[in-house]
Amino acid sequence: MRWLSQLNGDSVAWLIETNSPGVRFLALRDLLDLKPNDAELLAARKTAHQKGPIATILGKMNKAGYWVKPGPGYLPKYKSSVWSLVLLAQLGASSREDERIARACDYILDQGLTPVGQFTASGAPSGTADCLQGELCDALLELGCDDARLDSAFEWMARSVTGEGVAPMKDRQAALRYYAGKCGPTFACGSNNKLPCAWGAVKVMLAFGRLPAKKRTPLVKRAIKQGVDFLFSVDPAKADYPNGWSSKPSGNWWKFGFPVFYVTDLLQLVEALVELGYGDDPRLANALAIIGEKQDAQGRWSLDYDYTGKTWIDFGAKKQPNKWVTLRALRVLKAVA
Repeated sequence: MRWLSQLNGDSVAWLIETNSPGVRFLALRDLLDLKPNDAELLAARKTAHQKGPIATILGKMNKAGYWVKPGPGYLPKYKSSVWSLVLLAQLGASSREDERIARACDYILDQGLTPVGQFTASGAPSGTADCLQGELCDALLELGCDDARLDSAFEWMARSVTGEGVAPMKDRQAALRYYAGKCGPTFACGSNNKLPCAWGAVKVMLAFGRLPAKKRTPLVKRAIKQGVDFLFSVDPAKADYPNGWSSKPSGNWWKFGFPVFYVTDLLQLVEALVELGYGDDPRLANALAIIGEKQDAQGRWSLDYDYTGKTWIDFGAKKQPNKWVTLRALRVLKAVA
């Protein structure tokens, strides 16, 4: 594993310590390439679901399948259903290991997905946004959801990128149109002064990257190309995308964190492009250099952006070496080696 030569220390051994069952399971799965039926991996997955963050979050779920209050689950941030499902996916939770996860996936599809395919914060089609759509499509696939309703969510997401068959916002009689939030193709967003939002683009591309190749229709492939072209329209390392009302990119691009919600970092941008097969693209060189340079003398990455006190569980001290962030960085370095 020549990618290990890029590390300043043996951070993999740190990640597989038994006192961190959640990280240990994902490190065994994603960094050490244990086979899916490996006894050690299966035991680690079970332990990760019975102890630590996954167990804590599932313990907060209402038996009907939602968190905090019924409905589409966007509010309150960051403990309601949307955020709990996104976080569970990032923790490696699986419906194969706990039936409550399948129940929660079914609930969000019932309550948060419109008949046309928009995931919505409000219950209406107008409540959609690229970041919400991408995060939930990505999370549900990772959690093991196998529901035909997800097909409509991916189709809407692809159309919302390319603009195919989607009427302008002003055409209020159209069956399929843009809205004030999701206001146009190529990730145009009302929260970004109607300009393309790179944070939303990253979420959408992450979801398309997780979608099995056999499900990538010609429409999805066109949306992927359009999204990749947008993310490579500037040097990703500089993140000089349209900034809405700001004169410069958000500093949060260079603050690696865990979990990752709609505030996106450079590491997640690279994760998305790597998942889509662009790991060896020379246009990622500067971004990969930044990722490598952020490790400490022991080959560990710190938690620079956090949600301490806002989610069901905290994930470490800010500005200190962090196993979850280190896992994210090592996945990328392994994938591009």
